Amino acid sequence: MHDRIVIQDLSRIDGCAEEFLKRIGQNRLVAFYAPMGAGKTTFTSAICKALGVRDDAVSSPTFAIVNEYRSGKGEPIYHFDFYRIEKVAEALDIGFYDYIDSGCLCLMEWPENVEEILPEDTLKVRISVLEDGARAVEW
Repeated sequence: MHDRIVIQDLSRIDGCAEEFLKRIGQNRLVAFYAPMGAGKTTFTSAICKALGVRDDAVSSPTFAIVNEYRSGKGEPIYHFDFYRIEKVAEALDIGFYDYIDSGCLCLMEWPENVEEILPEDTLKVRISVLEDGARAVEW
């Protein structure tokens, strides 16, 4: 499957996040690959908002590695930021497989730092900055 959504500007990100969720279907493991500043956390926040997470609840889990949110239906959503991970053992120490095997939505930033332990069914999403400043989200 290859799909693409273009986010022209921040005023359209909420609609793009809703469309993304419709298109990915039942995928529960979502890994976002993008350079620094491309919008991984911003898009993750929009996805969480589309799922009913309180606006003030979403933040980058850079120091905690993982944040847990609750959707509007009370379902857990796990948001990982592996930017500071230097060894895969650090991800394993936080109970990585417990989260991944939970059946809950897992949104992962900087997955390249734990690539070797990502399950095969992880949806790999690339965010790139286009020449006009828009973002392309492709999977």
